[in-house]
Amino acid sequence: MNLTFENKCVLITGAGRGIGRELAKAFVKCKAKTVFGLSRTNTHLQKLVLEQPAIVPVYADLADWDLTRYALECLGPIDILVNNAAESTTEPFLDIKPENFDRMFNVNVKSLINVSQVVIKGMITRNEGGSIVNISSQASKLALWNHTLYGATKAAVDSITKAMALEVGQHNIRVNAVNPTVVMTDMGRKVWSDPQKNQPLLDRIPLHKFAAVSFLNIFDVIHISEVEDVVNAVLFLSSDKAKMINGVTLSVDGGFLAC
Repeated sequence: MNLTFENKCVLITGAGRGIGRELAKAFVKCKAKTVFGLSRTNTHLQKLVLEQPAIVPVYADLADWDLTRYALECLGPIDILVNNAAESTTEPFLDIKPENFDRMFNVNVKSLINVSQVVIKGMITRNEGGSIVNISSQASKLALWNHTLYGATKAAVDSITKAMALEVGQHNIRVNAVNPTVVMTDMGRKVWSDPQKNQPLLDRIPLHKFAAVSFLNIFDVIHISEVEDVVNAVLFLSSDKAKMINGVTLSVDGGFLAC
């Protein structure tokens, strides 16, 4: 299936690293008119633009509601939004700290609402429709040890996705979510690289593997060579090939939730 995004302007949050970084490059490869990569870390944005100069960097700390709205309103029309930015803190339920609760819900949930409001209002004004994909997680659908906060934020993302789809569908705006299993980005490696922790999870996945991200270690530099499992799902849901898919939470988990 040949996907193209000609004449489409795309905004990806959390584009500095991991899934967001690879998504930004993938949309450029699929001929998007403009790809905005948003991150709160300038060094990550600079490296991304060096690798793919066609990407337009956008600096904003999503935890700051007003600064984020100002930055987005300066961008102009957005046809496709991928809400990818997220924080992850793992701690036992009894050790949850209020500052971690506030930080994770601010970034994973509150900022998603903020960014989506700005983008959707622009889509409605232009009356040209659009597509939004929220990056959720399998942690929204079942309990994982030490993932109370992360799972709760992603469950909220799933619920918000469906509510958004219901309310803005009349404007020809589709809203969907992708729920990956463990993706070995920097964040995924930090949490799941311990075999004692990841083996029980792997044992439950019929394909017996996590979402594909390949790493090549040379002189202590990590190069991501593919994030196909999640990226391809997002590209499809963002495209006109999925024009009748709206309000779904698509598991990309190798069959984990089927067991």
